[in-house]
Amino acid sequence: MATPAHGEDSDDGMDEFMEKFKTQKYKNAFSESNWEEEFDKVPMFMKTAPEEIDPTKDPDLACIQSIIHDDDKTPEEQAMSLKDEGNEYFKEKNYKKAVVSYTAGLKKNCSDLELNAILYTNRAAAHFHLGNMRSALNDATAAKKLKPDHIKAIVRGAQCCMELCHSAEALQWCDEGLRLLPTDKKLQDLRAKADKMKREAERDARKAKVKAKKEQNEREALLAAIKERGIKLLKPETPQHKGSDSEDNDGDGGSSRTLADLELGGISSQETIGAQVYMDELGVLHWPVLFLYPEHRQTDFISAFCENSSFMDHLEVMFGEELPPWDTERKYQTQNLQLFFEDREKGNLYQVNLEKSLLNVLQHQRCFVKAGTPSFIVLVSKSPFSKQFLSGKKVQRLT
Repeated sequence: MATPAHGEDSDDGMDEFMEKFKTQKYKNAFSESNWEEEFDKVPMFMKTAPEEIDPTKDPDLACIQSIIHDDDKTPEEQAMSLKDEGNEYFKEKNYKKAVVSYTAGLKKNCSDLELNAILYTNRAAAHFHLGNMRSALNDATAAKKLKPDHIKAIVRGAQCCMELCHSAEALQWCDEGLRLLPTDKKLQDLRAKADKMKREAERDARKAKVKAKKEQNEREALLAAIKERGIKLLKPETPQHKGSDSEDNDGDGGSSRTLADLELGGISSQETIGAQVYMDELGVLHWPVLFLYPEHRQTDFISAFCENSSFMDHLEVMFGEELPPWDTERKYQTQNLQLFFEDREKGNLYQVNLEKSLLNVLQHQRCFVKAGTPSFIVLVSKSPFSKQFLSGKKVQRLT
C-alpha cells in the first residue's frame, strides 16, 4: 500500500471543510447590513464588556477573561490587569462592575503599595458615583494611609466628607492636601466650601439652641399658668393603660396627673390634628376644643378657644345663619342647644351654662382635660335623642 505524500492527506478534516464552500454558502457569514453589529460580538473587538459572562454562551469571552486572570501571573500583574479592567468599567459608567474589579485586585495582596493605593482610590471614586459615601471615605482613608502624598485620595476624601456634611473633617483633608500642594485649585475650592458649611452649621446650631431654650421657657410658663388656674390634665391613654385615664391620683378623688409629672407631649392633642394649648403675649390661654354631636356622629373643632370667651360666643357663629348640612331638620339652633362635659371617672354628666367662659368650666373640680383637648357633648334640648341619651345618666347642672 502506497504511503500518501506529506500534505496530501490530513486527519483534521480541513480539506473536507474547504470543499464544502464550492457547493454550500457559509451560513454565519457577515453581511453588509449587519457586519458592524456582528463584529462587536467578537471578544477581541468589543467596545463594551457584557454585564454578565456565561461560559456556556460566551466561551471565547470567558477564555479571554481567564487569560486576564491567569494565576500564572504574579500578584502584581494580576492586580494591574484587574485595575485596568475596573478602569474600563468605570469609563463605561458601570460603577458596580468597577467596584468588583478593584476589589478583586486588592484581594491579590500584591506588594506594590502604590498600586494598592490606586486601587483603593479608584474604588473610592466608583463608590462615590454610586452614592456610597461612607465606603468611598473608607477607601480614600486606606489609600492615604498607604500613600500619604496621594493627592487624588485626599481630594476624594474631602469630597466624601462634604457629601456627608462633615465640614470639620473636610477641612482637615483639604489642609493636609494643601500642605502638599498649596496651589491645587480643586482643594482650594473644596476648602472654601467646607469652611462656609462649617460656619453655617455652627450658626444653625446656635439658633437651634436659642430656639430650644425659648421653647422650654415657654413650655414651663405654660404649665405654670395651667397649674395656677387649677386646671386638671389627664394622662393620654397608652396601650398598656387602655381603659384608665391615669395611674396617678392627685388627692382630690380624680385621676389627673400632677403638672410636675407631665412630659412635654402630655398636653398635645391626640384627637385634633396636633393642635396645642398656648399662651399669648398677654398671658391668656387658648385651647383646642372638640364638640361632639352623638346624634349625628359628627364633630366640630375649634383650634384656639380663648379661655375668656363664652360658649355662646362660638355657638352663635357655628350655628348662625348657615346651619351644618347634616342638620336636615334644622334643630341645631343656639336657643335649643345643651352642652355637657363628662366626668370620666364617675361617668356623670355636667350641663354647662352657655354664658360661662371656657376657663370657668375648666376650673370645675370634676372637669378634666384629656390629651390637651377639652371636649363637650352637644344635644338638642328635649329632642327624642336627647331624652334617650340622658336616660339613666346622672346629670348635674352647673350654675
